[in-house]
Amino acid sequence: MKDVLTGNFAARRWDLRPASVMRVVNWNIDRGLRLRGIVDFLDSQNADLLILQEVDLNARRTRRLNIAEEIARRLEMNYVFGWEFQELTQGSRTSPAYHGQATLSRWPLENPRVIRFRHQSSFWRPRWFLPRTEPFQERIGGRLALVTEIDVGGKELSVYNLHLESRGNKNLRLSQLEEVLEDAANYPRQSRALLAGDLNFDASDAFRPDMTHGLDFRSAIELPSPHTTPARWLFQRPHTIDWAFVSGPIRVAHGQVHNMVNASDHYPISLTIEFS
Repeated sequence: MKDVLTGNFAARRWDLRPASVMRVVNWNIDRGLRLRGIVDFLDSQNADLLILQEVDLNARRTRRLNIAEEIARRLEMNYVFGWEFQELTQGSRTSPAYHGQATLSRWPLENPRVIRFRHQSSFWRPRWFLPRTEPFQERIGGRLALVTEIDVGGKELSVYNLHLESRGNKNLRLSQLEEVLEDAANYPRQSRALLAGDLNFDASDAFRPDMTHGLDFRSAIELPSPHTTPARWLFQRPHTIDWAFVSGPIRVAHGQVHNMVNASDHYPISLTIEFS
């Protein structure tokens, strides 16, 4: 399978004035298991850009649907899907299943590509002594960042859709984040960038001066951020692991964690980007 799939369902735009504001939602949608609730919430936000993690393609658990395409079709958006893992317990030899990230937009998504991180956990690799059953969740692939570019009335925005490793330690996640920042530094200075996703750790202090390569990334959510996952068991505490950061001549407003939405095991984040 190619690294990315694309689809175009957005209506043709006739903007008499260049857009100056973009509504954004970032969300780990837990594979799309509760698709109706996911679409209902996203539709209520009237967003221009969706940054989604844990998106299924042809998996048995989500009725063999292309979840990214289902959402894009229903909301009339364009989409890019980057596959993170082939899910060995969810497909078959003739009909493989995949799992990854999807970025959706009302504007065309240009130059899609993936950064498949150099440093990965070996936790997900198939092993001969484990049966191919769902509890063991055997996979082929690795964590990645899905990169797309959007031209909004002559204002360019680079979008990094991240899902960092949930296994391993914080140093592994920081090394994966460092690869993203290295890539973002290749754009011209003062370029606009949005970095969002499930980072799997509290990233409130992650953008140290020695990592940012001169990039001025700042949080889209007021710090300290509310937790973005609920407590799933009696003695488990909630976590703050979903984030959005911006860089360049843009302003962020109305950053919010929607902790009343229960269509996933993560809460969605919404924000408004105002172009300078």
